[in-house]
Amino acid sequence: QADLVESGGGSVQPGGSLTLSCDISGNIDAVHEVGWYRRQVPGQQREEVVTVTKDGKTKYADSVKGRFTIARDNAKNMLFLQMKSLAPEYTATYYCNVIGESGETFFGAFGPGTQVTVSS
Repeated sequence: QADLVESGGGSVQPGGSLTLSCDISGNIDAVHEVGWYRRQVPGQQREEVVTVTKDGKTKYADSVKGRFTIARDNAKNMLFLQMKSLAPEYTATYYCNVIGESGETFFGAFGPGTQVTVSS
């Protein structure tokens, strides 16, 4: 299965930018979807931020359209989330996600998350 590790989070002032990275490793035979999720309140269910299917269909949450951009480096097995014009409501723990296959196993995996805090 996949092992995912996010990085790049931190504290930023309103209007600032951050780029999150996700290092993807493991025994992955096929990828069906990649994406980013967030959790704003501990214990709350993760909220979908952006997903990209294997055929390239990209879906952004309405709240991040025009502010966030997902990018992928297949050669380095990395996923990125470019965030700009950040506002306090974007404060959350952000998780990358992979849905795929490993052998005969279909899996969905999240990393441990990286914290983004937007405040003045």
